[in-house]
Amino acid sequence: ELAERGYELPALILEHRGLSKLKSTYIDKLPLMINPGTGRVHTSYHQAVAATGRLSSSDPNLQNIPVRTEEGRRIREAFVPEQGYRMLAADYSQIELRIMAHLSGDEGLLRAFAEGLDIHRATAAEVFGVTSPDAVTVEQRRSAKAINFGLIYGMSAFGLAKQLGIDRGAAQAYVDRYFERYPGVRAFMEKIRESARKKGYVETVFGRRLYLPEINARNGQRRAAAERTAINAPMQGTAADIIKRAMLAVDGWILASRSPVRMIMQVHDELVFEVRADAVEPVSGKIRRHMEGAAALKVPLVVDVGVGDNWEQAH
Repeated sequence: ELAERGYELPALILEHRGLSKLKSTYIDKLPLMINPGTGRVHTSYHQAVAATGRLSSSDPNLQNIPVRTEEGRRIREAFVPEQGYRMLAADYSQIELRIMAHLSGDEGLLRAFAEGLDIHRATAAEVFGVTSPDAVTVEQRRSAKAINFGLIYGMSAFGLAKQLGIDRGAAQAYVDRYFERYPGVRAFMEKIRESARKKGYVETVFGRRLYLPEINARNGQRRAAAERTAINAPMQGTAADIIKRAMLAVDGWILASRSPVRMIMQVHDELVFEVRADAVEPVSGKIRRHMEGAAALKVPLVVDVGVGDNWEQAH
């Protein structure tokens, strides 16, 4: 808090803590985990740890390599492909919001995604009464992004106010305006909460059940947490299902075609590959096609593909 107010010493202390964490957790430890036989770091993936069905990673956790800060992203520069190969990262764009549009059937969200609009700009235009998404300011888009992601995670007006640094009344007004513009989202949230209370579980688009043992708990905090999970779990769970279907499809194509590409990592909504340098263009197209075809939703799945000489450059 003092650092946010512009005090120099607290800011320096926080910066030192952050750099010390990077050094002790990654710079010092990752080289010790290199396999002497392969010259690589090998992680372990777990199917049944995360309740939503997402894969988790350990020894080391390669899904937790920093990305939010410039210093943190430099850690990713250490991940390089074999000589003669390039790194390719394929990432689903806004997949959970697209799943929300599919599940809720909200006409406004479906239209925005069908037209290929920047969903955060489109939301900002609706919430702030801007005539066109193109006229939305950077600050309005940032606020709309917090609203879009906050609400699918069950964030309250209080939480939104804290995140945006505004008073609770203004945050509540944003939330109310959002639901006025996207009534299908509110209806979906109310319906899924009620269904979860009756059944004790929610389902992904593919019918996989996610159980909520605390949904009818007497303790209000536990019950509220379960209700937030009821809203978000179908989206996170469906995203997990989709990326696994994509992994199977891409792996099947690699094996059948004997293409010069290796799938080396899965990081939430992203797949990372090593691709022989002379095959990058055709391989990129095939990977995108298989990932975007992993599920047939009411809105298109979009995959962003980047290529570089290390993992960071591939973004």
